[in-house]
Amino acid sequence: MTRFPRRGQHSLRLRLTALYSGLFSVTGLLLLGLTYVLFRERLTGTTVLVLPKDAPYADTAPSLSKKQVAALAERLREDALEQLLLMSLLALLVMLVASVALGWLVAGRALRPLHTIAATAQRLSAATLHERIGLTGPEDELKNLADTFDALLDRLHAAFEAQRRFVANASHELRTPLAVQRAAIQIRLGRARPEDLPRIQEELLDTNRRSERLIEGLLTLATSDRGLDRREPADLARIAAEAVGQSRPAIHSAGLRLALDLRPGPVNGDPVLLHQLVGNLVQNAVRHNVPGGSIEVSTGQPAGVLVVRNTGPVVPPGETEGLLEPFRRLTRSGDGAGLGLSIVRSIAQAHGGTVTLTARPEGGLVVRVVMPV
Repeated sequence: MTRFPRRGQHSLRLRLTALYSGLFSVTGLLLLGLTYVLFRERLTGTTVLVLPKDAPYADTAPSLSKKQVAALAERLREDALEQLLLMSLLALLVMLVASVALGWLVAGRALRPLHTIAATAQRLSAATLHERIGLTGPEDELKNLADTFDALLDRLHAAFEAQRRFVANASHELRTPLAVQRAAIQIRLGRARPEDLPRIQEELLDTNRRSERLIEGLLTLATSDRGLDRREPADLARIAAEAVGQSRPAIHSAGLRLALDLRPGPVNGDPVLLHQLVGNLVQNAVRHNVPGGSIEVSTGQPAGVLVVRNTGPVVPPGETEGLLEPFRRLTRSGDGAGLGLSIVRSIAQAHGGTVTLTARPEGGLVVRVVMPV
């Protein structure tokens, strides 16, 4: 259904019609003026006069003086020019009316794809993001606009689906520790003996720490998704050395071998978020490793590139990309919340970088982070 413009708006179809008609009027007037000038010049250069029967002195034309002949020629010339101008203006008026009608039809046909795009945009909501314009026709500007709009809808639909999954997973992950705490408080504490209280207290503290890690991870993920508030020069080598230093006790307690190749890696970004990125990668490499395994961290090869390699369980190649999604884990074992790698990707994207995961055939992962320099 055609939507009429609101009050105060000007219809694009009306403006195009006025433009077409205006251009036709201008070119028609120019053509009329040129024809008038050329015809007048032609009449001025005529040396032979043909007199109509009702012209004065028609029977005595041979005896006319030069002055009389000139007067008759001037009168005939003026009459001819007047008739030409009158008939031309009448024809121009008829063609102007026709041009308005044709311009209105042509403009409506040309703008029909825009009405389709607008109607689709007005129907869209969170529940109908699967709809597409699907405009067919020649590869022109309007087809390109419709395809661009469809591509935007694809990205929005993917973002809404990811957000829906994230909310569902986050609510599940938050509900689990709360349920454990409630059960421990309502059931176990009520029936606990004095010697059981320290163990129950430790369980509650562990559950509380898990909730804190989960909430901190969610806050970091939301902060990095919002983008960067500031950028300043930073060195990936220094940041990686600090992050690895904080994780050395966990690395040693797990019996893992550590290999560092930290070359200067200058980047521009938020040092706090970059430290969180490297720290998450190292913690992930420690948490998902095997006894007697190894961790390798390298930077600056080339500049702006961070690589973390670790041994561990065999990861199916088709599962690597899914590990970058929030709450995605290969197994439910461990105390992680499944946010580490998703936070890494979010921080990298906030800096304009990329994260690539590669499964090692012998087990473990190779994580490659590329930052713009």
